[in-house]
Amino acid sequence: MDNKLSIHTKMFNDKVRVMNQTQGKNLILTAQEARNLHNDIFALLAHIAELSGKPQVTDEVVEITMDGGGFK
Repeated sequence: MDNKLSIHTKMFNDKVRVMNQTQGKNLILTAQEARNLHNDIFALLAHIAELSGKPQVTDEVVEITMDGGGFK
């Protein structure tokens, strides 16, 4: 999963990980880091909204073959 995250989301995750490991109580983002993370979150939410509005259509064909077996 980590390989599909944007660089800004990865950086935020790393900051939170360090905060947790050092038992820090505050996390500080620069204005640019906050903007970048906001953009990533907004893009993700827009993508989710787009996907949830589309019907789930599959072209999968299921073929079932039945015979009577040894039934007499």
